[in-house]
Amino acid sequence: MAVRKGALEGMGQMSIWDFYRGKKVLLTGHTGFKGTWLSRILLQAGAEVTGYALKPPTEPDLFSVLALEKEMRSVEGDIRDQERLWKTIEETKPELVFHLAAQPIVRESYKNPVYTYETNVMGTVNILEGIRRVDSVKSFLNVTTDKVYKNNEWEWGYRETDELDGYDPYSNSKSCSELVTHSYKSSFLDEKGIAVSTARAGNVIGGGDFAADRIIPDCVRAVASGKKIAVRNPHSTRPYQHVLEPLGAYLKIAQAQYENRDKEGAYNVGPEDRDCITTGELADLFCNAWKEGAEWENLYTGGPHEANFLKLDCSRIRNVLGWKPHWDVKTAVGKTVEWYQAYLKGENMSVFTDRQIREYEENGK
Repeated sequence: MAVRKGALEGMGQMSIWDFYRGKKVLLTGHTGFKGTWLSRILLQAGAEVTGYALKPPTEPDLFSVLALEKEMRSVEGDIRDQERLWKTIEETKPELVFHLAAQPIVRESYKNPVYTYETNVMGTVNILEGIRRVDSVKSFLNVTTDKVYKNNEWEWGYRETDELDGYDPYSNSKSCSELVTHSYKSSFLDEKGIAVSTARAGNVIGGGDFAADRIIPDCVRAVASGKKIAVRNPHSTRPYQHVLEPLGAYLKIAQAQYENRDKEGAYNVGPEDRDCITTGELADLFCNAWKEGAEWENLYTGGPHEANFLKLDCSRIRNVLGWKPHWDVKTAVGKTVEWYQAYLKGENMSVFTDRQIREYEENGK
């Protein structure tokens, strides 16, 4: 396919269009929301992309909307299936591995804790064990979450050196995934010369997320059906950011440590402090951007424990890699609304998605 220079070009010392062109990349969880956006960017950069994941987790789903199965090698498999995963790694011989496969929903982790731990902890063991069995991998990035920290409801941001101890099964399983990654790095991967990092991203929003129990998809479903938006906990504060923000960071981390192993480590990825807002404020931004009579209502009924206040200190990634957000939260919500409205109107979403990628890069110059 033709490689278009320009989009996201300023993400590293060498542009990602030069760095990733021709690179063999393995991406777990490629059929998910973030995985699909990342696959799209890597394909545009000219990478040779292999994805390993279950079938898309929702109906509809972004992976199918963008018809990416026609443009990459897509392997259907469970991250818990060691033999199938290891065979895929051996066949692919990737140079870079992005690990995104996970059970990502807090409320689902309360319903299915065993599955959550099997997927998020043993899934990490399986991918790490697989890459130490081959000699091709030079850079590995494990994508976890901002919820890995022991949450003390502090008003300041958590740093990468703070204690890991997620509360709920999802958050805790991701804390365990961090510890597993550190152990494999120290015990096996350092001696093989494989650069290893983890990325702890805040809450992401953006077009193409159709999951249950996420604020923006819930908003879209409600307004599309002419209903008020039900907000479960309008007073919880989260570091909301557009999905392209952490993806740009992931690409930058993987490239930087590939070129210089001194850049490996744990990285927080989040918005400016001013963009850490409550869920109610996010709902206000959504309604203002959507217009057409969009409204929300407070339906807080308690429910399972979730942190009320969560913020990240992103000084390390800014100082070490020079990464910073391109869009504030209002812009991020606006771009998200534009995507869903275009989708509901039946526009060509591959073209529209590529346009937003270009807009994101151009705003960061």
